[in-house]
Amino acid sequence: MERPLTLVTGGTRGIGAATALRLAADGHDLVLGYARDDAAAEECRLAAEDAGARCTTVKADVSDQAGVHHLFRRAAERGRLSGVVNNAGATLHLGALAETPVDVIRRTVDLNLTGALLVARAAVRALGTSYGGRGGVLVNVSSGAATLGAPGEYVQYAAAKAGVDAMTVGLAQEVADEGIRVVGVAPGLVRTRIHEDAGDAGRIERVSDRIPLGRPGEPAEIADAIAWLMSDEAAYVTGTTLRVAGGR
Repeated sequence: MERPLTLVTGGTRGIGAATALRLAADGHDLVLGYARDDAAAEECRLAAEDAGARCTTVKADVSDQAGVHHLFRRAAERGRLSGVVNNAGATLHLGALAETPVDVIRRTVDLNLTGALLVARAAVRALGTSYGGRGGVLVNVSSGAATLGAPGEYVQYAAAKAGVDAMTVGLAQEVADEGIRVVGVAPGLVRTRIHEDAGDAGRIERVSDRIPLGRPGEPAEIADAIAWLMSDEAAYVTGTTLRVAGGR
């Protein structure tokens, strides 16, 4: 049987890397997009190949249409896509909105919302039956912040992720007859480098007591949810976002 080919944006660190390894174990071949960290990309590629996948990494800025085009063109060189995990994102900053520089707000929205929309657009053109595709699954990685608002931390990020949730609902209805399911996953506090990269390496430990289950999530736990949504077991699931946030 032909192996599924899945593209994962932000696919070489954190939740993206965990998703790549889980999908590799499930029999997927992979195209992994990433922005900057060449060493992490190479490490993830080797790990995915050790798990049995054929894996290609592609350096591309998904907040820019040229970067998205480059990423999907490289994916097309590897075969016909069966799924896309729309995962690239970052908070970029921690602080009150009034104290957040305007350029940071714009970059946050460009990456987390505009980039997600551009990737979703390209995914439909790659997967949709009217474009020559065979259908497939688009998983949008949102955030629990989309409904909590993240006051005093990253309101602009929360607002962008709320836009991703709205996109999941609308696009699922728009492309159902293209053979595409559009679903979302909203992680809560997860043990990745997202907060360290934004300048607050200790945030996970500082706020873990807010979680009803009493601990942060692990990237593999989010990857498990993504893998299920991409599987045939979720064949009747579309237009909804699954919250994986420890009860918060």
